[in-house]
Amino acid sequence: MAHATQAWPEPEPLDPLTAPLPRYGTGSLADLLPAIVAGQGLTEPGTAMELAPADRACVFLIDGLGWELLRAHPDEAPFLTSLLDTSFNGSGRPLTAGFPSTTATSLASVGTGLPPGAHGLAGYTCENPAIGALMNQLRWQPWTDPHAWQPYPTVFQLADAAGIHTCQVSAPHFQQTPLTKIALSGGTFHGRLSGEERMDLAAAQLAAGDRSLVYTYYAEVDGKGHRYGVDSDAWRGQLMYVDRLAQRLAEQLPPRSALYITADHGMIDIPFDPDSRIDFDEDWELRAGVRLLGGEGRARHLYAHPGAAADVLAVWREVVGEQMWVASREEAIAAGWFGPHVDDRVRGRIGDVVAAAHADMVIIATEREPRESEMVGMHGSMTPVEQLVPLLEVRT
Repeated sequence: MAHATQAWPEPEPLDPLTAPLPRYGTGSLADLLPAIVAGQGLTEPGTAMELAPADRACVFLIDGLGWELLRAHPDEAPFLTSLLDTSFNGSGRPLTAGFPSTTATSLASVGTGLPPGAHGLAGYTCENPAIGALMNQLRWQPWTDPHAWQPYPTVFQLADAAGIHTCQVSAPHFQQTPLTKIALSGGTFHGRLSGEERMDLAAAQLAAGDRSLVYTYYAEVDGKGHRYGVDSDAWRGQLMYVDRLAQRLAEQLPPRSALYITADHGMIDIPFDPDSRIDFDEDWELRAGVRLLGGEGRARHLYAHPGAAADVLAVWREVVGEQMWVASREEAIAAGWFGPHVDDRVRGRIGDVVAAAHADMVIIATEREPRESEMVGMHGSMTPVEQLVPLLEVRT
């Protein structure tokens, strides 16, 4: 008698609704500045997140220093580690970045106090529907009118108009960038080359007003992570350096001040093997029906040829659906990936299909994106290592 062969069940793709959403409105990067200036008497920006009031507030944003990375490296960052219990009003909990967890999107959320669905910088690269081409929202290429792309005022501009002494202290080359103009402008920009100069000037600017809002930034933790990985000596060296910078700034705070130390995203090292790095440019299945490949390796926007969106969604779910949350544009918007509301002007910038990595893998594109495809450290998705960021606090 023949025995029936047991059929193995088909693997189920990840449900987009199971992706861990950013805490928009209650504990995301978009809520930070609105909560700070609410404590300084500025009530126009709204958020349900609350912070203890401080007349003088400084935000020190360390690019790439995620919550889980910081907790995993106490020896390299003794000062920052000593502040972990202060995070988020002394709760010892992190903030969330937003989706995608990438620099342009996160900095726009910080500066405008809005989630990505409102400010519109919905990824590292997104389609500009007006020209049918990808726009790099970090490098601002090809050129697009910045204030048409992101029309809302920044929290810095609102604070400056309300009489709060407002400034940004960063590397000089950031002063005239479109991203700075639409996300981080308002008050006065002070360019300083060295990290030590930035910390010293940020402290001095805090003391320059009865009510002050100061923002300062350091980029190279992220830079070394991308190039060498977060398991490298180069990355650990940068963490040691930025730990000293943070302590230097904290020790100079004037009275009635709060220093908030945060980040725009975390990072994860991706192995260099075919299972971990799937090359879009060499995979005919993933390419089928895709007109433009946007986003970045762990947070992809897929723009389909006319009539092909449903097929692209089906194929991506079949091929990478166990490793990535794969959603149609409407599913991603309805699930709240980009915030509680997506402006009409932003909808077309979101891919017909959006794919966010759950596993330790990326979709690279060695021909289209040779530089990005060679990076060791990656980010962009909603996993805890990418999404969770500290909100460390020092008060005087």
